[in-house]
Amino acid sequence: MATETVIQYCNGYSHTFSALYLSLPEAIVSLAFTDDQPRYQQLAAKFADAIHQGSLRPGARLPAIRRVAQSHQLSVNTVISAWQLLEDRGLIEARPQSGYYVRGVLPAVTLQPQPPTAESGDPDAQKLALIEQVFAAQNNPDYTNISLACPQDSELFPSAKLGRITAALIRRQGDIIGRYALPPGSERLREEIARRSVHTGLNLTAQAITLTHGCMEALQLALRAVTQPGDCIGLESPTYFFLFPLLASLGLKALEIPTDPQRGLSLDALEMLLQEQRIQALIAMPGAQNPLGYVMPLENKKRLAALMNHYRIPLIEDGLYDELQFDWPLSPPVKAFDRDGWVIYCTSFTKTVAPDFRIGWTAAGRFHASIARLKAVSSMTESRLLSETLAEFLASGGYDHHLRSLRRRYAANLDAARGILARHFPQGTRATLPRGGFVFWVELPGKIDTVLLFNRLLQEQICVTPGALYTLSERYRHALRLSCCYPFDARYTRALARTGALACEMSGIAPAAS
Repeated sequence: MATETVIQYCNGYSHTFSALYLSLPEAIVSLAFTDDQPRYQQLAAKFADAIHQGSLRPGARLPAIRRVAQSHQLSVNTVISAWQLLEDRGLIEARPQSGYYVRGVLPAVTLQPQPPTAESGDPDAQKLALIEQVFAAQNNPDYTNISLACPQDSELFPSAKLGRITAALIRRQGDIIGRYALPPGSERLREEIARRSVHTGLNLTAQAITLTHGCMEALQLALRAVTQPGDCIGLESPTYFFLFPLLASLGLKALEIPTDPQRGLSLDALEMLLQEQRIQALIAMPGAQNPLGYVMPLENKKRLAALMNHYRIPLIEDGLYDELQFDWPLSPPVKAFDRDGWVIYCTSFTKTVAPDFRIGWTAAGRFHASIARLKAVSSMTESRLLSETLAEFLASGGYDHHLRSLRRRYAANLDAARGILARHFPQGTRATLPRGGFVFWVELPGKIDTVLLFNRLLQEQICVTPGALYTLSERYRHALRLSCCYPFDARYTRALARTGALACEMSGIAPAAS
């Protein structure tokens, strides 16, 4: 399988209260509170955004607690709680008799121009072996896992609520486990998905939805519906590594398109490919992308939908992390701007409810009938019991409450992990600033080979995911994808710190905090 890469780039702290506040970002000065989360969390989130965006630079002193309380009509304890939250996330530090200061933070990853690279064909045996090695380590309970994108903390699952719903369903409908939910799947669940879709801008009907066995089956069905062996599929770079063997299994070629860590897929490069008829379909994850964590700006989503409709090329939109975006209201998917049905939207409840709830769904537009037929002759149907349990969970409002808690937890975990990296990883390390989800991308300085780092860490029973898996080229051998969907305990933080210490040892570069 031939794979190509297309790259196209277009060319003092003031001692007075009033002066201090004039220097703060306007969003903080005029902060308006909402009722969807505690005020201390909202205050902390605004200061965190200012730190990440560079409005509050490392070493800057935060305003006095009492003055912040007076300015925003908050209690002193509320501001103290916000400052403690920022300190826990590694964004600020307390200095005795002086106040709170912004800590040194990791710089963000930027898109680096690279010459076009001729890549090999199918994932070679060495890369497939590496994928198997990563999976084996991720599944070993004796390893400290900081790589698997699968929630491992039972507090992240609404287990008790789901258990009660399941038990009640079995009591009320004793024969529920003795009946198939024939294609296209549970009508009640599809109705609940359609009802909630209005809030995301999709405005679907239950008849437009097909249930699948997770998001991966939805992606596979979409590819089978719109491609033929030998077709070329556009991918983000870096992208989720399991797409490469998936394409190979279907006899498809892959073409990697440059992707900005903050704005997403290069639409100029994509348009050039569409004009030259170089690709027959595109797979992209515009919302909380894995592994970079970006959310594509709204204007880019609209342009992407317009391009696919204009050139009549299907976009397979992976929306697996869409509901884990941190900003509210959620940015709508590209499918919301799909005029003529050329966008196939695929997602799942695996990342938001629980790993074992592998129920996904697709809204396929003009390809709906083809995908529904393929589903019927492949895996036929999904569990009626799990589907009805999910439907009840969605209908009760429990799902939305759970999502709000999950978003806050993951945002805090990511900040805390980046703080640990800033203290323990080699100076010059960069990391993405995810706007959703729980994974982020780290690029190490010097000539550190993260495949070698991965193997060294395995000897200490620590598992990371080397960047080499996220491309068919050798472009990302200096990168890692890390995950924050674990208990943020001493074991996890020690593993992060040890990864940084070993990277310092291998590179000969001291951490920035030294």
